[in-house]
Amino acid sequence: MLRYFLFIWFIIIPTFALHGQGEPHTTSGKALKHYNLGKQYYDFLDYEKAVVELIEAVKIDDSFIEAHLMLAEVCVDLRNYPIAISSFKRAVAIDPEFFPNALYNLAHIEHLSGRYNDAKDHYQAFLDQGQGSEKRVRLAVKGIKNCEFALQALLNPVPYNPVNLGKNVNSEYDEYWPSLTADEKTLVFTVLVTGKKRPDFLGISRHEDFYVSKYEDGLWAKRENFGPPLNTSQNEGAQSLSVDGKYMFFTACNRKDGYGSCDIYFSSKIADQWSIAMNIGTPVNSKYWEAQPCLSADGNTLYFTSNRLGGKGKMDIWKSSWNDKGYWNKPVNLGDTINTSDDEMSPYIHPDNQTLFFSSVGHPGMGGFDLFRVQKHDDGTWDQPENLGYPINTHGDEIGLIVNAKGDKAYFSSDRLSESGKDIYEFELYIEARPQPVSYMTGKVFDIETGKPLIAKFELIDIKSADVVMEAFSGKDGSFLVCIPTNKDYALNVSKEGFLFFSEHFSLSGIHEAVNPFHRDVPLSPIITGQKSVLRNVFFEYNSFRLRDKSRVELNKLVEFLSLNSGVIMEIGGHTDNIGDEAYNKTLSENRAKAVCKYLIEHQIDKSRLSFKGYGMFQPIDDNSTPEGRARNRRTEMKVIGED
Repeated sequence: MLRYFLFIWFIIIPTFALHGQGEPHTTSGKALKHYNLGKQYYDFLDYEKAVVELIEAVKIDDSFIEAHLMLAEVCVDLRNYPIAISSFKRAVAIDPEFFPNALYNLAHIEHLSGRYNDAKDHYQAFLDQGQGSEKRVRLAVKGIKNCEFALQALLNPVPYNPVNLGKNVNSEYDEYWPSLTADEKTLVFTVLVTGKKRPDFLGISRHEDFYVSKYEDGLWAKRENFGPPLNTSQNEGAQSLSVDGKYMFFTACNRKDGYGSCDIYFSSKIADQWSIAMNIGTPVNSKYWEAQPCLSADGNTLYFTSNRLGGKGKMDIWKSSWNDKGYWNKPVNLGDTINTSDDEMSPYIHPDNQTLFFSSVGHPGMGGFDLFRVQKHDDGTWDQPENLGYPINTHGDEIGLIVNAKGDKAYFSSDRLSESGKDIYEFELYIEARPQPVSYMTGKVFDIETGKPLIAKFELIDIKSADVVMEAFSGKDGSFLVCIPTNKDYALNVSKEGFLFFSEHFSLSGIHEAVNPFHRDVPLSPIITGQKSVLRNVFFEYNSFRLRDKSRVELNKLVEFLSLNSGVIMEIGGHTDNIGDEAYNKTLSENRAKAVCKYLIEHQIDKSRLSFKGYGMFQPIDDNSTPEGRARNRRTEMKVIGED
């Protein structure tokens, strides 16, 4: 039986060894014959034929306890839980002392089948029996707690109304692991394509490939196979798409350039073509299992799953940060707030960079893998994870949920709602589980003199804390998509060597809901005499030339620019709107420009390179008849007046 790393990955049900000691407990030669045939088929992984023979054995001799136990084990492997439960129950009824763990196994399968009351009773019966190992006792106690959680969750369901994405996305094959760009126009997912039947015992061939669908005219367009070089004759999947759709990290296993069983790979989109995938190497990849990457919106942190040494249990969630030298740092475990002694998987960091969704069997849940949500504090620590609740979570496995940038819609894959296997669904995420909404800005960067597109660096800075929230680059065609979380005020700086930097201001403090996306084309002015740029994040007290504290983000950027371009001679110009007296506005604008020059001089910029001038209301760049226009006219500018 082939198991693909994107499906359930690991069977969380304990392996049930056959415990018949000595001669099998039957007096029927026919029953024994069927039992031996069933065991032979089982050894050769032909589970279906094994079930047929074992059923015949217990039909002939219903007291044949070894046959019941083996039938239960085979049905667990086949995930045929009803027959497994019935077989375990019969084995316990025949002789509860023959295989003491049968009670635990029965409870565990009932738990995974959503029979919580029965499971709770049988976990307790196993504990009362007093013959379990320390590990099984611990698992039984945990099982009881999980059943109690599940029963309470059933009484308090959360809002949930999943909608199938339709035939343009889904098919008769299994579709899973969705990835979405911030503008919600590109959906990438993995498809398990079924091929021809192979001549060996492994059965029908299966192959994983990437597919993409574009959102057009209110519908998801017909999906397309990515094709080479990303899709190969090998399996690739569990991908993470960057918010602008230009980069993709994904999982591939058992490749020649691999470090372990499964590794993380990287590809970038150049024009309309994806580059050949590259193994991102050490220290992220190791001789262990690394998979299910998720790239943060700022591109600086990679979250992933691994069973490497140093973890808290089996599969843990780790992260690695991108350093100034252009490499990934040594991975760091997310800690025991998130990771447990069991499995945690499928990390998804929302574009707000504060909310992490993941799957776990270690935290209290409904049965298999449940989906959880956890918030990151300002100091980088994590709050306690919250189960997303029933019916989002069930007794089955829920793995691989993502949430759109707005924070109001989730996407996931499920086979519990479709007869055609796994399909991709969307649903409105209930308010209490939503992350901070994130807007975004799109546009193109170009040379204001030639109109040619430019590759430029973007920095989104929290004005209050001066922390860099995001760093990114525009593409070769100058295009960009930058995520902007709500509820803070931001300075956006766009810079490129040889050009004046461009700044923009986003005032989103106090806004806790999604806002419309922004579109700004960014003209960069080359560093030549006469060129100028507006400093949109320099702020003064009302009717004053006193600089406000939040101006330091922009002013420090200007200090950095002048330090890197030591030959530039700069004029700082002050401008006002047309409200008030002409002479007063001219004096105010001059004093404001002077205050900026003073700040620069205090930060080691030679005063001989600086001058200031107040233009008052005489050089408007917008209509003074509107509040928005007047706000744009009240500005500080930098202008190149000389070059050494």
